[in-house]
Amino acid sequence: MLSANDPSTVDAILTALRADEVVAIPTDTVYGLAANPQSRSAMKKLFELKERPEGVPVAVLAASLEQARSLVVPSETFEQLASLHWPGALTLVALADPQAGLYIGETTNDSGLPTVGVRVPDHDLVQQCAESFGPIAVTSANVHGEPTIVNPEHVRTTFGDRVAVVVNGGLLDGLASTVVDVSQHEMIVLRAGVVQVD
Repeated sequence: MLSANDPSTVDAILTALRADEVVAIPTDTVYGLAANPQSRSAMKKLFELKERPEGVPVAVLAASLEQARSLVVPSETFEQLASLHWPGALTLVALADPQAGLYIGETTNDSGLPTVGVRVPDHDLVQQCAESFGPIAVTSANVHGEPTIVNPEHVRTTFGDRVAVVVNGGLLDGLASTVVDVSQHEMIVLRAGVVQVD
């Protein structure tokens, strides 16, 4: 298990992501399983580890608002909420840019248009990795339907050698991000969480 405070940890994460491996990392909310969202084989591993149906999409974490814009078709509401709450625990579900080439699971809005959930986390390690690697697909580090994991030891006992890297970021608060759909005319709160959105 690597330490989140060790400067060499970022390199270990990047090496694994570039090799299409899955890594377990701390975020500003819970521990996450992370992979390259533009690699079909990496995302297949992630869904299998999670035991997650492929119809349940995975969010993508970005280093900055500018990087997040490369994944979506920005809207006025997207820009307003992102500028106000990022970095932070707010996931915005926006229209996906078809040029982004993501394999995060099929998801559409009520109009049948493809969407993607994106977030800029308030976490130095994740931001450093995304800045060097590009946007990273991250889903909570637990088996689908099980409680989220906030303890690195639980991550290791749950997934063992099936993840290339496990990063110890200490005990996390476990509070979920707020999820807001901004892909349509009206903003819709899909999941209440840390961030209050009016």
